[in-house]
Amino acid sequence: MSELPETIAGVSDVDCTGLQALVTGSTSGIGRAAALALGRLGADVVVHGRDPRAGAEVVEELSRTGGDATFVQADFADLDAVRALAVAVREETEGLDLLVNNAGGLFRNGGLTDAGVEYTFHVNHLSPYLLTTELLSHLREGARIVTTASDAHKGASLNLDRVRGADRYTGFNAYSHSKLANVLFATELARRLDATGREVTSNSIHPGAIPGSGFSRFLPGPLPGLFQRLEAVPGVTSVADGAAEILFVAVSPRAAEVSGRYFTNQRPRTPSKAARDSEASRRLWSESATLLDIEEPLAERDRQPVSTGDGTAPGDV
Repeated sequence: MSELPETIAGVSDVDCTGLQALVTGSTSGIGRAAALALGRLGADVVVHGRDPRAGAEVVEELSRTGGDATFVQADFADLDAVRALAVAVREETEGLDLLVNNAGGLFRNGGLTDAGVEYTFHVNHLSPYLLTTELLSHLREGARIVTTASDAHKGASLNLDRVRGADRYTGFNAYSHSKLANVLFATELARRLDATGREVTSNSIHPGAIPGSGFSRFLPGPLPGLFQRLEAVPGVTSVADGAAEILFVAVSPRAAEVSGRYFTNQRPRTPSKAARDSEASRRLWSESATLLDIEEPLAERDRQPVSTGDGTAPGDV
């Protein structure tokens, strides 16, 4: 029998009783595994996804752990649905201690959403950006924000012109670009939270290449079948391993004071050069607000930027 995510993350003895958590994309894959682990640790969890039946199943399983759980449906391609999700979270919780931005995917076909934004960038970055900013005032002091990124970001450079169209679309290139945005977003959010004096951390993670996550169904040609067969190969990352990466950053005491970092294998690692570009992270932050037609959140105005000289925020484990 495979180990539980909380065991792999070394947080089995962490008491999360009373912790209020939202895990997006938690009806399947690593999001589901992380949500169930948080429930076993005592947390109350808001489950999110697009499938009400799958959401009800996760809520039912969470209820057997003794914690409170609720499901909120929202399609991340729909900005109004994301805003409604934020409203529901504010209504369902007294305050949020943990926000896991996990929802997203790799999409074979290109196209634009109703917001006029390339679909993958919209779902994987723009909607998590909007959800986070909508919940900033609801986050308790000491809260943690965890964003699921990927080592796939290492093949990309930020190009915000491309997100306004879907010409020459390839699924993996769009995915890599959106994962770069995830890392830049998490780092810039950490910097701005620190500049405002908020005791809230923000980090991104690489969960690994996970055959059981459902990711492979978006791959071209014969790759989905090959990827699924990798589940039987020793050393390949499992769903539990990926969920453990989320859990470690979300609740481990060792990560409590760390912000603005990119984690893999439960350690902060150095992301790509493009992901350490502080000017790119500022540009992404500002342009994302423009795409959403909202006032720039956590606007800098005359504040002095916080910098460690290497594109990361202070803190280590």
